Amino acid sequence: MDAPTVGLPLPTSELVGEQAVRNEIWACLMQEEVSKIGVWGMGGVGKTTIMKHIHNDLLKQQRLKRVIWVTISKEFNVMKVQDDIADALKLKEDLLREGDKLRRAAILSEIGSNGCKLVLTTCLENVYKYMGCKVIKVKPLLEEEALILFLNKVGPNIVQSPTIMPTLKLVVKECAGLPLTIVVVVERLGKVEGVEAEDKKVKYCFLHCALFPEDFEIWKDVLIECWIEEGFIDDMGTRREMKGKGDVILKKLEDNCLLENVSSGKVKMHDAVRDMALSITRMNPRYMIQAGLHLEELPEKEQWSLDIEKVSLMCNSISEISIDVLPTKCQLLTTLLLQENPIKKISISFFTNMPCLSVLNLSSTKIKSLPNSISELKNLTTLLLCYCEELRVLPCLSMLQELKKLDLSRTKIEEVPEGMDMLIKLRYLDLEVRTLKEIPAGLLPKLVHLQHLNFDVDNEKTSLKVEEMEPLKKLECFIGHFEDIGELNKFISLMQQSKKNLIKYFLQVGSSVMCRTIDKVVTIRGVDNWEELNIVRCDYLRNLVVDNSYFKNAIDLRVCSIWGCRGIECVVSLSSFASSSAHPFQSLEVLDLGDMPKLSALIMKDAGISSATTSTVAPSASFSHLKEISIDRCSSMKKLLPHWLLPNLQNLEEIYVGFYSQLVEILGAATSEVEEKGSDALIKFHLPQLRELKLSMLPNLKSICSKSGVMVCDSLQFIQVLGDCDKLNRIPPFVPLVGNGQPFAYAPPSLTIRSSTEWWESLEWDDHPNFKNVLRFNPFGSF
Repeated sequence: MDAPTVGLPLPTSELVGEQAVRNEIWACLMQEEVSKIGVWGMGGVGKTTIMKHIHNDLLKQQRLKRVIWVTISKEFNVMKVQDDIADALKLKEDLLREGDKLRRAAILSEIGSNGCKLVLTTCLENVYKYMGCKVIKVKPLLEEEALILFLNKVGPNIVQSPTIMPTLKLVVKECAGLPLTIVVVVERLGKVEGVEAEDKKVKYCFLHCALFPEDFEIWKDVLIECWIEEGFIDDMGTRREMKGKGDVILKKLEDNCLLENVSSGKVKMHDAVRDMALSITRMNPRYMIQAGLHLEELPEKEQWSLDIEKVSLMCNSISEISIDVLPTKCQLLTTLLLQENPIKKISISFFTNMPCLSVLNLSSTKIKSLPNSISELKNLTTLLLCYCEELRVLPCLSMLQELKKLDLSRTKIEEVPEGMDMLIKLRYLDLEVRTLKEIPAGLLPKLVHLQHLNFDVDNEKTSLKVEEMEPLKKLECFIGHFEDIGELNKFISLMQQSKKNLIKYFLQVGSSVMCRTIDKVVTIRGVDNWEELNIVRCDYLRNLVVDNSYFKNAIDLRVCSIWGCRGIECVVSLSSFASSSAHPFQSLEVLDLGDMPKLSALIMKDAGISSATTSTVAPSASFSHLKEISIDRCSSMKKLLPHWLLPNLQNLEEIYVGFYSQLVEILGAATSEVEEKGSDALIKFHLPQLRELKLSMLPNLKSICSKSGVMVCDSLQFIQVLGDCDKLNRIPPFVPLVGNGQPFAYAPPSLTIRSSTEWWESLEWDDHPNFKNVLRFNPFGSF
């Protein structure tokens, strides 16, 4: 092609042992009869590195007019790949005008039909056979080549140490001749040494991650809890401080590439990093790790060395635990992880020979009871039995006086275990148990060191008395149930007076939220003041601020959900703002309202006077961070968002409105505004961040905004109309954010309208006949 050479040199690493393959690929590229080459080999064997060298050599020698490099991910999209190729060929604009995949392929094929060479790299052999490629296989490095690469990477200091060479050769052998694995292991070894020099406990935190199965995605919070249980994080007084320290260690491991951030809230170990961690534990045989290997019984007796410290058999298929396989005494065993096994039976004397056992995890097993020998674990600090859904009985726990953490959540116990009042060192107690019949009076006041306390909020039999809670001065996380609103008010008052350390809580009053026969429920959940508020079927409320003074302090509230409160007329009254410098709901991001027949406005000027019919201006802070609003089955409201409230809603992104019998308008202008500007004047409804507007079953809805109004919403991507919205017969016109032009044939660039074809065909376009032509309509059932 008559064009300058396209392509920039790619960064590469040194090749070791792949020169022969490189020469073979080059020779094929220089042969006219070979047009397609497949470079095949297992992951990490060096295919990409070899091709980077080939790519750069082609650029240097200018053997081809254009050399381009396109990466295709596992989850690829044909159109994106075509765009990437066209972009590399400087033909993107031409291709974008064509929407059909086959025609786009034809255009690209025509461009590359004369003298084009195609080289593919993948680990899937059938790809090359399907494509009709000349296949060139890349094999793993020979042992000598692998050792040379390893030694080149670790540097001369290691090479000069003859005592470590046998170990290095074993590590190299584990890398199986894969260059990528060798490089990763060397990098991680360097990181581990640096971490160990800085803080030995960080190394222990790192090695603990190897106790989980290969490729296991670990919740960050769970991992930090494990570190606290193991004592890797120093006792810092409060759980908040320990969690903070855990976050610092976690970030350090991530920054050093020892853990990968795989998704929101989760991390995992790269296979090569885990192999390295396992090799470190083998150098000093104190760990036995056989997690996720489908074992059906405990490892043989020979594998339980006398100096073993930590054993992980989690995520296997072990159904019974016998004493026969263990050595006479596991004198040094401190951690035993047996969670995620279908264990039904544990030998009576199984725990007799474990005098130092500190952490025992039997979570998600099928045990119905624990053997009495568990009472002999006098050094046990952590006992985890959560999700043991068959567990009904526990032996006396009075001897476990070192116990700091006890998790019995989602078990079937009916009574608090005998001797729990003796566990005065407990800091973490989880009794989220629906079958629990009562909390013995006088139990909680004895557990004065509790920092985390959790009960089942739907179990009315475990309702709490505030006087039982008062001695728990160190409590930081609390989930529980109060019998009535009076107890809740006393608890809130106690928090305010004593300035407790409470930073996370979920409090419920009354019957279960899930029960359809409930009368009155309040649930409040938060972190650092109230961040989430749920109110269900509290009929005595008229609004949240006037009737309940403590709601005025909810300035950090992020999420608010109010359902089935049949007395509520508005969310907040304007009269409440006069006495408060901090506006309620100034931090609110999500507002979910439903099943409230008297609700007539979000903000009301005075009782009984809807602010939707006034020209009042709301305080600027109120709802100023609101991103999502969902309103369902609130039959009295006629206008959802009045024009005067919109300046507060500049961050609003999503609106859902459904099942309103009386709603006439979504965005409404007051009569006074229309009269002031004149009937022909345009009233602009500015919602610059709005992305989605979803409407469902609104039989009286006539317009999205007033007939004299235009929408200024350049971010709008989606309008959806479902069900009975037959009176909605027009789409409001739009004007761009920039410029003051009249609405003529303009729509937000990314807007798509989705509904039934019948509804779309019924719309009226008399005022703006060209408007329909610029709107994208996607009927239900089409893609």
